[in-house]
Amino acid sequence: MAYKLLLFFHIFSATLSIGPFFIMLAFVKRLRSCDHLQRKFYIEIFELTIRLVKHAGHALVITGILLLYSGGWSWHEPWIVMTLVVMLSSIFFLAGAFKHTFKKMHEGSCDHSLLIKKLQHSILIYIGLLMIMLWFMVVKPRLW
Repeated sequence: MAYKLLLFFHIFSATLSIGPFFIMLAFVKRLRSCDHLQRKFYIEIFELTIRLVKHAGHALVITGILLLYSGGWSWHEPWIVMTLVVMLSSIFFLAGAFKHTFKKMHEGSCDHSLLIKKLQHSILIYIGLLMIMLWFMVVKPRLW
């Protein structure tokens, strides 16, 4: 029962890590046609979302480690190694991709259409990285 509960929290935290980015894609479309005050509101929503995703990611890692130990998995399993590689890549990407763009949007010194395009591109890349990790965790491929 404890393993199933842990698995539930792991899947829930994965959902919280991935799901908000699909909503952010819808918000990006609205950013294109809003005024300065609305844009500021959406940027604050994006920043809050990034914080939520970071905390959900912490829960995801902790529950993943606990599942690894309680499930008898080895750290040398190919799908675990590759998930960790992609996870580290996504952490570095998340740290740099959004903060700089949000800062420039707050300053208002750059072309907003270019920043919005960059934001959309960053969201799509991050969703891609998260989907790769999800694939490794669900499929558990034997790569070597």
